[in-house]
Amino acid sequence: MSSAAQIPEPGDLSQRALDAYSQVVTDVAALVTPHVAAVTVSGQTPGGWSQQGAGSAVLFDNEGYLLTNAHVVAGAQSGTAEFADGTETRIEIVGSDPLSDLAVLRSLSRVPAGSVVLGNADDLRVGQLVVAIGNPLGLAGSVTAGVVSGLGRSLPTRSGRAGRVIEDVIQTDAALNPGNSGGALADSNGRVVGINTAVAGVGLGLAVPMNSTTQRIITALLQEGRVRRAYLGLVSRPSPLPAELEVKVGRSKGLRVVEVVTGSPAHRAGLTGGDLLLTAGRRPVTDAQSLQRLLFDDAIGRPLPITVWRRGAMVDVITIPTELSGEI
Repeated sequence: MSSAAQIPEPGDLSQRALDAYSQVVTDVAALVTPHVAAVTVSGQTPGGWSQQGAGSAVLFDNEGYLLTNAHVVAGAQSGTAEFADGTETRIEIVGSDPLSDLAVLRSLSRVPAGSVVLGNADDLRVGQLVVAIGNPLGLAGSVTAGVVSGLGRSLPTRSGRAGRVIEDVIQTDAALNPGNSGGALADSNGRVVGINTAVAGVGLGLAVPMNSTTQRIITALLQEGRVRRAYLGLVSRPSPLPAELEVKVGRSKGLRVVEVVTGSPAHRAGLTGGDLLLTAGRRPVTDAQSLQRLLFDDAIGRPLPITVWRRGAMVDVITIPTELSGEI
């Protein structure tokens, strides 16, 4: 009888759960919102037409640098950023990378003290609480919350005729609307694990993940204003390994070559459609990102050994990547 008397009423349990959830969201909002700005940019098209854009940006260091989406500042020459406390500053575009949909901006005057902490999206789990902070539809400092709905999604991007796929994109059901692009997606500890980039449908938002690959992109944008990438010229997709090969190499996936661009480094090295990529640079290849993370500036013009499974045998080829151009 005494133990039964200690069981809380159902309503008490619901209230406690709500209070805990609310506490996490309000704590994250208080921590991150002061460092998320509403961004307005303007510029001219090649034809001479004026154009404007708007979105969000995240202050990620104490020197006044902000992170946003490349598509938010596409074609822009100037802009302003306004923070939740009313601080407004002119901004310049330090660098933009359409193939990762990331851009770095710099404030030209005072910004609020402090900055966000960038986390690691590789540690996320499906179902984990995330909080989105941005400026949807011009409503500054808006906060929505939800869960990680999916991981490992792909988002096609393009620069000129060069195409790429952003791998491991975060899918969330936190409500996103136009203007959220470039805003923060934070975990329950207030670490920014993604930059919101797209509304893919009702209750379906996507964010570019913060991880070792995107950190490298940010560094390149800060140092050079652009990202130099190596180019192989193949289209691939994840594919299961045959059972006998899985036992031999100790993993279950590789990359199936779907198409090889004629005249490309991959074509000159003898790679063909149907090849199953096992390693590149002597490292295991299991998804597009594991290959793409090898294709930065330090790979340009240098031999890149690739091992493939072809007609029941392992075949080694040597590719020499060239520099990726928007004209490719």
